[in-house]
Amino acid sequence: MAAAGGAGGAGGGPEPERPPPGDLRSVLITSVLNLERLELDLFRGRHHWVPATQRLFGGQIVGQALVAAARAVSRHEQVHSLHCYFVRAGDPKVPVLYKVERTRTGRSFSVRSVKAIQHGKPIFTCQASFQLSQGSPVQHQFTMPSVPPPEELLTQEELIQKFLQNPNLAEKYKKHLNKIQAEDVPIDIKPVNPPDIFRVEPQEPKQLLWVRARGYIGETDMKVHCCVAAYISDYAFLGTALLRHPQYHIKFMASLDHSMWFHAPFRADHWMLYECESPWAGGCRGLVQGRLWRRDGVLAVTCAQEGVFRVEPTPNQSKL
Repeated sequence: MAAAGGAGGAGGGPEPERPPPGDLRSVLITSVLNLERLELDLFRGRHHWVPATQRLFGGQIVGQALVAAARAVSRHEQVHSLHCYFVRAGDPKVPVLYKVERTRTGRSFSVRSVKAIQHGKPIFTCQASFQLSQGSPVQHQFTMPSVPPPEELLTQEELIQKFLQNPNLAEKYKKHLNKIQAEDVPIDIKPVNPPDIFRVEPQEPKQLLWVRARGYIGETDMKVHCCVAAYISDYAFLGTALLRHPQYHIKFMASLDHSMWFHAPFRADHWMLYECESPWAGGCRGLVQGRLWRRDGVLAVTCAQEGVFRVEPTPNQSKL
């Protein structure tokens, strides 16, 4: 264990402030998480990026639901946890309505319940708990993994370009990588141990990623950065459970639930280390757990998710 606020494994000191570039503000703030208020506790959200599955990205729904909940509490209350269930697939062709219920407003803690609705039916439910800041002498945390800093690593786009330069890469895999490269995901990602697309051996169901929101957000209400982190936390998270099973092809994969706990202030537009692992899979389900670390070694966020998988044996054919 290490005391909260201890030095991390990737170089000390805060990340240098990126100057406000005006029109380069993060699209996560200007579009994805910018909900339209229809009534006091009713909001409408639209879509920025839709995955190849043509179902709504779960991180978008979690992030937008937290935005709606946050608009129903005072500025001084900060989110400390949220617990969500995905109950129906989202339709990317229509907006999502978010209805907030002010479940409880207490002296220290407040709870807001959010229901996401499409075509008159709930597709997602969430409960978020907020707390007024309180100090305590009882503090501890795990120690951040020791990893290379993000400046020494390639981005996901650079890694894909490296794979595409292989003249012997089979055409079907070129198409798959080009499809990933064309996705307009508003997240910067730098894998610490990039996956080998040619791997056939199972590996430990763990991965380490440097992540941050693409674009500038700046110093603002901490709830804004928590909403952005909620969006980021769902990207590539569930796939951690399948790293041990490369012999199977994924026919279907979807999130069932998603939980987050917020521990310390952070900037979602600064690099954070996303430590992901899967302790269990079975019964067509997999469990993944994650920790978001600040560069200075402070544990900022803890995440957990369970998802459903449908798989089939992978045809035995070379990628070259």
